[in-house]
Amino acid sequence: MRALLARRDVRLLVLARLIDMAGSNALWIALGIRVKELTGSSSAAGLTFFAFILGTLGAPLGGALVDRLRRRPLLIVLNLVSVVLVLPLLLVHNRHDVWICYLVMTLYGLASGVTSSAMTAFTQTLIPPEHLGDANGLLQTLLQGLRLIAPLLGAGVLSAFGLGLLVVGDAATFALAALLIALIRQREDRPQPAQQEETGAHIAAGFRYIVRTPALRQFTVAVVLAVVAFGFCESVLFAVVDAGLHRPPTFLGILGSLQGAGAIVAGAAAAVFMRRAGEGRTVVLGLACAAAGFLLSAAPSLLAVAPGAVLIGASLPLIIAGAMTLFQRRTPASLMGRTDAALNVLIGVPQTAAIAGGAALIALVDYRVMLAVMGALVVASALYLATRTTHQPIETVVTARLAQGSGEGNPTTPPPHRR
Repeated sequence: MRALLARRDVRLLVLARLIDMAGSNALWIALGIRVKELTGSSSAAGLTFFAFILGTLGAPLGGALVDRLRRRPLLIVLNLVSVVLVLPLLLVHNRHDVWICYLVMTLYGLASGVTSSAMTAFTQTLIPPEHLGDANGLLQTLLQGLRLIAPLLGAGVLSAFGLGLLVVGDAATFALAALLIALIRQREDRPQPAQQEETGAHIAAGFRYIVRTPALRQFTVAVVLAVVAFGFCESVLFAVVDAGLHRPPTFLGILGSLQGAGAIVAGAAAAVFMRRAGEGRTVVLGLACAAAGFLLSAAPSLLAVAPGAVLIGASLPLIIAGAMTLFQRRTPASLMGRTDAALNVLIGVPQTAAIAGGAALIALVDYRVMLAVMGALVVASALYLATRTTHQPIETVVTARLAQGSGEGNPTTPPPHRR
């Protein structure tokens, strides 16, 4: 980790990502609150997040763009476009202006999806393969800590100064992120011309690569199963606080803080565990933490629910860092943008459906039954992954990749990483 942070370009990239996410996280929660204030409708407020998710479904188009262009200039342009994109929110003054929020959030979701794919691909280019686990573990640690602070900051600024200051602040974070990325000195080679293929086939190449690559296909199946359980969690935790602990809804904030604490610790440990055990076992460990956390949350006692919340929080960085590192190591640079975009869609659609389904089921099914189902889904995911994947430590994977030479013609043998 120390060797990684000693590199100036890596520090700039991490700082740019943090600043970008800080502004975005603060604005997202505040915008939902503002819509609720203007309309008095929880459904109208919830539609702001739905609009964002709807925009992210355009990720495959963005992934195709990422794989055609140099990633650093693209990230600079995307951040500058986002500066302009959020400014129409300054025109929101009453309930008749709420449509502006939905339009901006839809475009925001589209831009966010493209930015995410470009950032994943640029990270793959910037960081040597043996340090990708360290980089992803570090990012998860910092981002999880940020998610504890940014929503509170957004709500506080909205209450004290209104939405306008948040919008200007978010625009400023995008501009600063663009500047930091512009200062990175890493030279990128021009993307190799893609083989002639129809537009639809070009866009779908990321999906095809996941399906045809056993390790990526298996990880995707496992993560999708887990994502359904986490989608249910959005509604179930309210019932845990109410029916289980007999506490007011605001107590959910305490559980959220416990989850954040677990996430920070796990994010710091993820890189070390990946170096020793490989990405597969790291994800399996995260799934095991989630299963234990869900089952502990079914007990009507804070002594069980509190450690359960810590374990649920700890599970996410392990799963995300492990899966992201595996995808970056097993995907050719020429396909990274489309593959990352495909993964985002494959995860985002079932997650959205699970959130909606969980909100409906919690009114009909005892929350303890739902927690048991969630635990079973995550256990099934862990068992599937543990029995079907190979668990090579990082050094073995890196050595094998460097020995392969250029494998452009074979989608399952990516070319050696450019340092």
